[in-house]
Amino acid sequence: MITSQQMRAARALLEIDQRQLAELAGLSLPTIQRMEASGGQVRGVVDTLVKVISALEHAGIELIGENAPSIGVGRGVRLKETLTGDSTKHVPSMLFDQTSGASGSAE
Repeated sequence: MITSQQMRAARALLEIDQRQLAELAGLSLPTIQRMEASGGQVRGVVDTLVKVISALEHAGIELIGENAPSIGVGRGVRLKETLTGDSTKHVPSMLFDQTSGASGSAE
């Protein structure tokens, strides 16, 4: 239905914090915190999940399921997976200057 990573990414795209998402969804802050702290797919009361998804969609987020095409238009983000189905969650060291922590330039 929705993963904790999708919730965090959606908040980042909307530039809102957990408290603001809680208000949009009509839920408590601790509920949002628990949902985002879970690993992988968020489990919980169906009504609570529906409230979060509805709030995000109403705010302009399109949640894309695994292996599902996007039907919307506009910018978005999708986690790339390898051919074996593993996610590529590491950041190659060449993207960062280890001495300053700043992004390197792409040439």
